[in-house]
Amino acid sequence: MPKRALTSSPSSASSTTDQDQDRDAGGVLLLSLTKPLGVILEENVPGADAGVFVLEVSDTGSAASHADEILGCQLLTVMGKDVTKTSFDSVMETIIEAPDTVDLSFARKQNNNDDDDKNSNNNNNNNKLEFDVGTVVTIIAQQENGKDDLVFEAKVGDNLRQALLENGFEVYQGMKQKLGNCNGGGQCTFCAMDFIEAEGWEERVEYEDKKLPKNPNARLACLNPIQGPVTLRKAKR
Repeated sequence: MPKRALTSSPSSASSTTDQDQDRDAGGVLLLSLTKPLGVILEENVPGADAGVFVLEVSDTGSAASHADEILGCQLLTVMGKDVTKTSFDSVMETIIEAPDTVDLSFARKQNNNDDDDKNSNNNNNNNKLEFDVGTVVTIIAQQENGKDDLVFEAKVGDNLRQALLENGFEVYQGMKQKLGNCNGGGQCTFCAMDFIEAEGWEERVEYEDKKLPKNPNARLACLNPIQGPVTLRKAKR
C-alpha cells in the first residue's frame, strides 16, 4: 500500500492564495504556497526512494487555485531541495520543517492532445520544454584560481544549486557566504551564477531581475531547476 498524506500542517500564516507566487520555467512549475497547502501526496513507487506525486488537491488549502496545474504532477523540489530520489517520509519531513511559505517545484504535465498542439503551436513555442524532465544534460562549471572546469551530468528538473554542491562546485566562497547563506531560500543571492552558454533555458524571471540588477546574465541557482545544458561560473558581486 503506497504511503500518502495531506500536507496541511497547522500554521499561523494565511491559507488564502492572494500571496501565492508562481512562474513557468519551461516544463517546471514553481509555486510559493502558504501552509496549509491542502495537497495529498503519494509515493511514485511504493516503498522506494523515488519521490512523490500530487494525488489530490483539497478545496481548502492554498494550492486549490493551482489544482488543475499540479494534479498528477511529480514534486521536484521543496525549498530548493531535490526530493525526486527521496522517500515519502523524507519528503514529508522536509515540507513540515519548511517555513510558513513553502517554495515548491513540480514537473509540468505535457499536453498530449494533438489538435490542441497544432492549434497552439505558433503561440506557445516559448512555453514548450525543449528537454523532457529526467533528460541527462551536461553542466560545465568554470572554476576560479586556475582550476579546470568542473564537468558533470545532471537531469532536467534537478535543482541547479543542489547539483552544483553535490558535484563539488564551490557555490559559497568565503566565510560570509558559507555561514550567512539562506540555504536555498532565494534571499541571499550568494548562489548567483553567470550563464555563459545555455540551451533550452527560459529567460530569467522578474524576481531575479530585481535581486540581480547588476548581473543581467546571472541566475539564482537555488530557484532554478535544470532545463538543459549550460556553461556557467560564479557571478561577480
